[in-house]
Amino acid sequence: MRGTRIEIRPGALRHNASRATALAQGAQVFAMVKANGYGHGLVLAADAMAGEVDGFGVAVLEEARVLREHGVSAPILVAEGFFDRDELEQARALSLEVVVHSAWQVALLLEHPGPLRIWLKLNTGMNRLGLRPDMALEAAQQLIAAGMTPVGVMTHFACADDAEDGRTESQLRQAVQVADALGLPLSTANSAALIRYPHARAQRVRPGIMLYGSSPFDWQSAAQLALRVSHRFTARLIAINQIQPGDTVGYGATWTAERPGRIGVVAAGYGDGYPRHAPSGTPVAVNGQPTVLVGRVSMDMLTIDLTGIQADIGDEVELWGDAVDVDKVARACGTISYELFCQITGRPECVIV
Repeated sequence: MRGTRIEIRPGALRHNASRATALAQGAQVFAMVKANGYGHGLVLAADAMAGEVDGFGVAVLEEARVLREHGVSAPILVAEGFFDRDELEQARALSLEVVVHSAWQVALLLEHPGPLRIWLKLNTGMNRLGLRPDMALEAAQQLIAAGMTPVGVMTHFACADDAEDGRTESQLRQAVQVADALGLPLSTANSAALIRYPHARAQRVRPGIMLYGSSPFDWQSAAQLALRVSHRFTARLIAINQIQPGDTVGYGATWTAERPGRIGVVAAGYGDGYPRHAPSGTPVAVNGQPTVLVGRVSMDMLTIDLTGIQADIGDEVELWGDAVDVDKVARACGTISYELFCQITGRPECVIV
C-alpha cells in the first residue's frame, strides 16, 4: 500500500467545539461545517460536535439536506440562503434557517410568503454579501408586514484576524444599531472575533477554523489557543538519493545543492492535495524530526532534505499535523489552512482515529 493518508480525529473536533462553547459564554454556538466540514467530512464533523454546539452552519442548501437526511435535527443555518424559489420551498420543508443577503431574495420572499426562519445579513463594510443598514431596515419592515419577521440580524467581519485590524469595531457598531432598532438577536463573531473580541459575541457565534485545530491568527498558534490537531497528513519515503554540490532537484531545477547530502522522495503530491506552490523550505517532519521541502512538488511525489536526518525507506513523513503546524505550512505557501484542508483529494486513504 502506498501509505499516503489523512488522519481525522473526531475527539479533537469535539474538544475544539467545547472550547468554542466555553468562549461563547452563553451565546448560541453554530459550528460551521461547510465545504465538507473544512475537508474533515461534513457528516463526521457534525456527529463529532453534536451535543457541544447549538446548531450548524453550511454554505448551501445541498449541504443542509445531507445533514437532515443523516438524521441531524439541530438547527441548520444556510449562509448563502436560497438561490431560487425551488430552494426557498426546500428550505421550508427541511426546517432550515436561511440568510437573506440581497434585495432579490427579499423580493422572492414577498412574492411567495410563508413560514421561514430568516437571518437578515448586513453589509457593514466587507462588500461581499449583505444589505446596507438602511436597506436592511426597509427590508425588515417589508418582511414583518408580510408576516415573515426575521429571527435575527448578522454580519461578517473582514479583518478580525488581522493584527492591524481597524475595521471590526466600526462593523460591530453598525450591526448593533440595526439589531437594536429591530429588537432582534445579533450574530457577528467568527473564530477570530470569538477569541479576540468578547463584546462581539452577542447572541450567536459562528466559529469555523478554530474547530478544526487551526489558529485564525498569525501571531498565536493553535496550541496556544488550547486547540487540538484534528487533521493530519502523512506519507512514506519511497526513495533516498545521494546528491553532490551543484546537483539540482525536481522540475525546473529550482533547487540546487550547496553541499553533499541526501534527498528523500515522498509518496505525496498535488494529486493528493498537497499544494504545488509549496516552496523549498516548507516544513515537514520525518519520524518527528523537522526538515524541509526542496524542489517543486510533483503530481504524485515531493522531495525533502534528509541531510543529517535518520531515515529509511518506508518511514513516515508528516506533511502537517502533530510535529508540523498546518498554519506554518500555509504561511510558507502564501495561503491559509482552510485551503489546505479543503483541497485534499480522494486519493489519500482517510483514517478516523
